[in-house]
Amino acid sequence: MKIKVGYELIYDCPQPTPMMLLLNIHYTRAADLAVPDHVVTDPSIPIAAYRDSFGNWCSRIVAPKGQTRITSTAVVNDSGEPEVVATSAQQHLIQDLPEEALVFLLASRYCDTEKFLQIAWNMFGQTPMGWGRVQAICDFVHNHISFGYEHASATRTAWETFNERRGVCRDFAHLAIAFCRCMNIPARYCTGYLGDIGVPPPYGPMDFAAWFEAYLGGRWYTFDPRNNVPRIGRVLMARGRDAIDVAISTTFGTNTLVSFKVWTDEVRSA
Repeated sequence: MKIKVGYELIYDCPQPTPMMLLLNIHYTRAADLAVPDHVVTDPSIPIAAYRDSFGNWCSRIVAPKGQTRITSTAVVNDSGEPEVVATSAQQHLIQDLPEEALVFLLASRYCDTEKFLQIAWNMFGQTPMGWGRVQAICDFVHNHISFGYEHASATRTAWETFNERRGVCRDFAHLAIAFCRCMNIPARYCTGYLGDIGVPPPYGPMDFAAWFEAYLGGRWYTFDPRNNVPRIGRVLMARGRDAIDVAISTTFGTNTLVSFKVWTDEVRSA
């Protein structure tokens, strides 16, 4: 299938404002792009591209005084199949993990694992190691947190999510990641597009989505504690330790996000 994805962000800046943007589809999906996701600004301004330490495609701009519109539309080829469920995937001993996975065992800004260690082992220490343990974590997080856009907070940590029992998709991901890391399972934060393909209505407002990947059985697998079912048409944009590594924009100055739109739609055959 083909999926049309894109966004429109409009910022209002009282003075020229440097910005770092993380808005491109992940390089691992580059071969799937039927229409590339070029970042376009109005007014037209220079864009410098770079790769961050996690391999994500990033952009740098200086938004001028006034309103700046940032937009992109792409078409992605997708298998149309639900995400892989590998119930036999085993957990690795720490000494057998590849070096690149080790950083995803550590505490990070929003995944404050040091507060969860005893709680995590009390809750999940008797669950089957490997896939079953990660799924048990997802089941708990899915049932423990009340989802609502009105609960969004840019500063909420996994510990706060655990205690407040509310949040948005990034909070679900942060809490599950923190539990996985406490159980010695590498887990990394992911963000991207996730539409309603294969999901019955009613549909909520479209936004960028957050989920995580756990390292089991020699590879990374997708888990989504917010939805907690395999989904169709997930399009990765970026990976990192937590949301601070994959913010869609990091601005260095006062600004107002005037408008925010995201779309993810299956392209129907004529």
